[in-house]
Amino acid sequence: MDPGRRAMLEGRAPRARDITSPRCDDVNRVSKPQRPVGNSNSRPYRNNQSLEDEQSKKWVAEEDTFVLKQAKKKADIRVREGRAKPIDWLAVILRVIDPDKDLLDADEEEVQLDVVDPEGELETDINSYIALEKNKKNQDYWKTMQIICHERRQKLKPVGPNERAVSSVAADVDKLLGPKTYEQLESLDGQIRAKLRSNEPIDTDYWEQLLKSLLIWKAKAKLNKVYQSVLDTRLDALRKEQQEEAESVQKKFQVLFSGPTPVVEEGSEIPNSIGAQTSRRQPHFAYSEKHDPEPLLKLRTEDKSGEIIDESDFLKKIVGERRKVLKLGYVPSRPLGPEKSIASSVSKPSTSVNNAPPGTQRFAAVVTEDFSQATKALYDREVARGVNENEEIFTAEESLTTTSAPQWADKYRPRKPRYFNRVQMGYEWNKYNQTHYDLDNPPPKVVQGYKFNIFYPDLIDKAKAPTFRIIREHGRKRGESFAPAGEEVSCLLRFIAGLPYEDIAFRIVDKEWDYSAKKDRGFRSTFDKGILQLHFQFKKIYYRK
Repeated sequence: MDPGRRAMLEGRAPRARDITSPRCDDVNRVSKPQRPVGNSNSRPYRNNQSLEDEQSKKWVAEEDTFVLKQAKKKADIRVREGRAKPIDWLAVILRVIDPDKDLLDADEEEVQLDVVDPEGELETDINSYIALEKNKKNQDYWKTMQIICHERRQKLKPVGPNERAVSSVAADVDKLLGPKTYEQLESLDGQIRAKLRSNEPIDTDYWEQLLKSLLIWKAKAKLNKVYQSVLDTRLDALRKEQQEEAESVQKKFQVLFSGPTPVVEEGSEIPNSIGAQTSRRQPHFAYSEKHDPEPLLKLRTEDKSGEIIDESDFLKKIVGERRKVLKLGYVPSRPLGPEKSIASSVSKPSTSVNNAPPGTQRFAAVVTEDFSQATKALYDREVARGVNENEEIFTAEESLTTTSAPQWADKYRPRKPRYFNRVQMGYEWNKYNQTHYDLDNPPPKVVQGYKFNIFYPDLIDKAKAPTFRIIREHGRKRGESFAPAGEEVSCLLRFIAGLPYEDIAFRIVDKEWDYSAKKDRGFRSTFDKGILQLHFQFKKIYYRK
């Protein structure tokens, strides 16, 4: 019998028992104790659990931020190294107006590129950016790109039978929606949706197609607003930068033109009127004719190729350019460098600059080629002479390693001389070639000579002519050959000039030169009017029995 019932029959109170404790009677089995309710030890457990949840959420958020930052950094690196994907260009464009961008990242030079039609990989990458991005403005940008990407992919798919009828009016729809602004498209979107919800008898297929096209044009209009914001931000930065530069130059000119400083020659006394002022002493020099400038009795060579313009036309041109600058608010920078001409195929440009990845040109070495007006005039005149039938343009320039900059580099800008060289090619009709070849099947052409024309119009010391030197590597002497059988031996021909020109070298065939003055041999080594000419041919070797 139950102990409680037995106590009730006997007229006594039952034994007090904890309802959470196990039952300990002889009839029923002992039950397992229940989980304690309201125990004070459970509160720290719940607090620790909530702290761990918050910490894990924080770690996940930080990891997403890190992944997003690394994705943007990878895109930036790929763009600068010239191996960018379409998604990288989209990410770099957004960097200009991104409010969460790192201020320590320097603005890189933007490089223009025609991006091909995006495919499935681009859409997948866009979805990754949408999932990671937290900024609402940036999310709108990526969603807009997602809509445009999806629309491009739909165009690549074959048109079904149901879509052929609708596509016939697609051109008219695009013509209608194209000129409208984003606000006008937004208003039209509401009107179309209201018409579709109404019970009016309408062409549903047409209005649904119009709504689909409207969403695409809305995305394009929003993207145009983003690009306009990018341009405005970049323009404001340029204006601010040029304003700071102008203020800095203005301060320098104010100091320069604030007033002349009294100059007192050595040996003379300082007057009392200027004794209290700051004065500088000018050393006394004896008169010498070399200190007088040469009279300008005729135009220089570099000035003859300049454009002839009247003073009135020149002033009108200056006024027009000033008005353009005032209207724009900033001065557009122009790239420094030569115009595209035949020089690109003749004179080798500096490879350290041209081979630099896009966006890193400003960190590359400074271009040291000579592009002065005098050099251009000499070069154009030599190019106009052309090449003969047995000649080819020669551009085998070799790079020279210099351990240190020249001593005059801080005073004059080092520059490479320009050149227009020719190599003479021809046939050697020796006994072997006469036996195995004829005029209809000639032997391979070989190098028979060179014509070097190096331009030095701006030499500081014109009395000292440039020279040349033959350099044979690995201690090889004249007449020796370390080359394998069947290959010609080569050497370096180095041209050396005074400041401000650097040395320049070419790799040529190492054969014995013919120094004879015969007209057909044509040896020449002269320096006249800023042109160093070195024309020579190789000696012909005749084998006699």
